Amino acid sequence: MTIAHAGLFSPAYIVSGLLVGVLVGLTGVGGGSLMTPLLVLLFGFHPSTAVGTDLLFAAATKTVGTSIHNAGRSVDWRIVGLLAIGSMPATVLTLLTIAHFGTTSHAVTSAISLVLGIALLLSALSLLAKDWVLGFAIRRNPDYGMHQSVSLTILVGFVVGVVVSISSVGAGALGTIALLFLYPRLPVVRIVGSDIAHAVPLTLIAGMGHWYLGAVNFPLLGSLLIGSIPGIVIGSLCARYAKEAYLKPALSVVLILVGIKMLTG
Repeated sequence: MTIAHAGLFSPAYIVSGLLVGVLVGLTGVGGGSLMTPLLVLLFGFHPSTAVGTDLLFAAATKTVGTSIHNAGRSVDWRIVGLLAIGSMPATVLTLLTIAHFGTTSHAVTSAISLVLGIALLLSALSLLAKDWVLGFAIRRNPDYGMHQSVSLTILVGFVVGVVVSISSVGAGALGTIALLFLYPRLPVVRIVGSDIAHAVPLTLIAGMGHWYLGAVNFPLLGSLLIGSIPGIVIGSLCARYAKEAYLKPALSVVLILVGIKMLTG
């Protein structure tokens, strides 16, 4: 029996869900960025199955994370709404495109691997360069970040919707980084909470679309959730005390290595 066909309560799946859940709660990054490549590279699942399953995994996990962050008043619902205006139509259009080609077609499989690898590398580089770029922008323009553009936030939502629907990466990795650039004066915990809240409807709709197309493994999903639900509760509660100086470089290195592996096969 291969790992990919292990039983419902496989310890490997449960532990993977726990670790990813903690990372999502702490940073808003790590859901699709780590879970999807983990399912493909370590556990041997087909990319389309990994993406579809991870999307519903993210929807359930981040619903719990949203409730924790909302209770701590670390969700900006105006930002969530603007992102959703862009991401919802983008998700529907992307799912229609995937349905046209078929989830197991060579074109879709190649697109998933390519977009996944590029998204991981961009996420890692953005994490590493964020402080330098923001510092440079604020020095050149002291008012930077005081007046955010509604259209830019909607555009970020649209791009994230496309990327997430194809690869399940971006709701946390790219979304969090983009919001940090657009809203540099908001506390990081509020950025993370808002991004997690936006990811709930986005990943739910995208995941339901992949389920309709037959690309969701529900026994696997159950095992991942057993670990991830307590994981994201722990991570969300610890988010205010986590030292970003340690988390960010470590997560960036992991994303770079996994991104290179996805691109090179």
